[in-house]
Amino acid sequence: MVSPALRWSTILNCRPRVTHVGIRQEAERGCEGQRQKLSEIRQGGLTLSWSYLLMRSRGGRGSSPRGAVTDSRWPARAVIGCSLCIYLTLLAPSGSEKVYHSRDHSDIRERIWMRARPVLTSESAQEYLVKYGWTKPVRWELLAFRGVTVPLNDDPPPPDISELLSEGRYARRHIQEEVRPQEMKPQYVNALRSFQKANGLPVTGILDMATTDAMNKPRCGVPDHKTPDNEPEPDGGEGRAPPSRTTPAPGTVSKAGPTHGPTTGPTPAPGPIPSAYFTPAAAPVPIPGPDLVLGPTPDVITPGSAPGPARARRFLQLVLDAGRWPRGSADFLDAATLQLGFTKTRLKWRILAEGYSSQLSVEDQRLILRLAFRMWSEVTPLTFQEDLLASGSHIDIKLGFGTKRHLGCSQVFDGTGREYAHAWRLGNIHFDDDEHFVAPTSTEGISLLKVAVHEIGHVLGLPHMQRAGSIMQPNYIPHASTLELDWEDRKAIQKIYGVCKGNFNTVFDWVRREYNQLGEVTYRYNTYFFRKSWYWMYENRKNRTRYGDPIPLSVGWRGIPPSNLDAFVHIWTWNKDTTLFFKGTQYWRYDNDNDRVYTEDWKGNRYPKLITQGFPGIEGPIDTVFFNKRDHIIYFFKGYNVTAFNTDQNARLDGWPKRIVDVFPPVVPGDHPLGNLDSVYFSYSLSAVFMFKDAEFWRVVGERDRERNSSLPLNSLLPARSIHQQWFDICDGDAPLVFGSE
Repeated sequence: MVSPALRWSTILNCRPRVTHVGIRQEAERGCEGQRQKLSEIRQGGLTLSWSYLLMRSRGGRGSSPRGAVTDSRWPARAVIGCSLCIYLTLLAPSGSEKVYHSRDHSDIRERIWMRARPVLTSESAQEYLVKYGWTKPVRWELLAFRGVTVPLNDDPPPPDISELLSEGRYARRHIQEEVRPQEMKPQYVNALRSFQKANGLPVTGILDMATTDAMNKPRCGVPDHKTPDNEPEPDGGEGRAPPSRTTPAPGTVSKAGPTHGPTTGPTPAPGPIPSAYFTPAAAPVPIPGPDLVLGPTPDVITPGSAPGPARARRFLQLVLDAGRWPRGSADFLDAATLQLGFTKTRLKWRILAEGYSSQLSVEDQRLILRLAFRMWSEVTPLTFQEDLLASGSHIDIKLGFGTKRHLGCSQVFDGTGREYAHAWRLGNIHFDDDEHFVAPTSTEGISLLKVAVHEIGHVLGLPHMQRAGSIMQPNYIPHASTLELDWEDRKAIQKIYGVCKGNFNTVFDWVRREYNQLGEVTYRYNTYFFRKSWYWMYENRKNRTRYGDPIPLSVGWRGIPPSNLDAFVHIWTWNKDTTLFFKGTQYWRYDNDNDRVYTEDWKGNRYPKLITQGFPGIEGPIDTVFFNKRDHIIYFFKGYNVTAFNTDQNARLDGWPKRIVDVFPPVVPGDHPLGNLDSVYFSYSLSAVFMFKDAEFWRVVGERDRERNSSLPLNSLLPARSIHQQWFDICDGDAPLVFGSE
């Protein structure tokens, strides 16, 4: 036997420093065993008893071999050291990433018993059509917590289950077989035709291989056709009617018993609430009215009586359902049309503590979900904030991962394949953790980002859209290198929450030189919108801002003032190419090639400079500035006046300043900004000049406009339009939440 000191060295590093051959061989044999035990401990598969530790710390059975080093202090040290080791081992999995750190990647290995049952027969196809609303719309919003009972220990197991078991025959499970065309029952044929048409299949009304393949594609668990929200459920409909929002008199509770179909006979009179169910000092808990039906009619409960477990469970179920029921009319944006959406623009979200995935790290999950929420905030006035501190009642959207029966939800996930997630409008989002979710950069598995964007769309109020390219199509289709909300998705969500509106400090096209591999010069431009300390790049070809914007000015434009710029001008002639930013009484020259502000240019001019130094006769501050390439004139706008400055002569023109309304008269009398403009800019993509003030813009009549309508005066202003009608989706996103309000 080896000594305790030698054994401890073996456990820690498996490199005992001994020269005796027999002792070394025994140590090496023990090394592999100890490694295996430590590996099992890390995987949570082994529990060491104190007797085992004490026995091993004393050297096991027998005494130490002759010549081995012994230490009487070793047993105590060993017990303390092993205790600390076990404590740290057991403590590590208790955090939020416990499963992630101990995972063995078996979760991504598909097992046949984990697969979702495929659609292969007419019976399973009919179940599919019913579940996803192809036969008739599903009352999905009422199913979120339907049938979820309060877990009470009132169903003890039988003392002997052997009498309940009998030997069965082996049957093949979930084995893909050739599907022959099958006829459906008449009431399902029309539903099958609608499904085939929506999925671009031949409309035959026959269950063939192509149809079953479409039904077996990975998809969202939300039905494709739902009943309108808060629509009263007809008598005899599936499930039970929504509870009454009226509060009964204090000290009474509904005596009506629950049923699962139409009720008959008069409603029993309500009985008193047992005093054991509430504290007299507290306010009475609102209880649903007598139209909520849950089960057999109980007897009247009198104070002081001892209700049985089933009665207590029904009462708790009553209270839980009252808080879980779909939201009331206060959540409708338009009460007349029952357009359901959040009534506030800042929403809080959180991953449930018990709902983290076993397949991605906690930080990856949170980052991916932040990106998913941001994609919606970039096209709507909504902002989303992850809140890890507020109570659950103050969290608007709760998310979580689970398998099979999960997170107190009434819906059961089906295992690997088909349904990967589901969500409820103005409610929660659940992901099936049996699926292989991956980060956006992975080429295998199911992209958690795409699934999350889809499910958030449901929470915000969007239904499924049977259109290729839509993020809201029910089936999962791997996306290309970039994931975007298409035009119809953006318009659909804006129909509920509106569009982004606002004014801007300055707008301009930034032109820069680029060189190709042959050294040839090309010029490129991008459109930028500045507001306070933020900027957006607008992609004119796609009619939207760049994803990820806005960005702080200090990050994207090095050296310029970090906020509230007054103007931008690009002086571009045959012998000049100068880019300037203005704020207050100063201006800065920008180095387009190196993408930063000049501190000193090649002529020795230092920046910033006073406006009066670079432009004699022009005093700052100014409102905005515009350069006309046709006559090389810079127009400085200040208040209600405009001043012309000749760049070739570096002097102000005589007879200026003039009134803006005289130089740029309105086409429609009275439709004019008059003064105090925010920005004036020439658009290369639209070949026109625009004036901005507040949330509106005016287009300046140019030569092309006069070619179409010669009666228009040159440099006159066409009627005002809203900025969001020409430049779409310039939204704040979550920028104020990340970087502050400025």
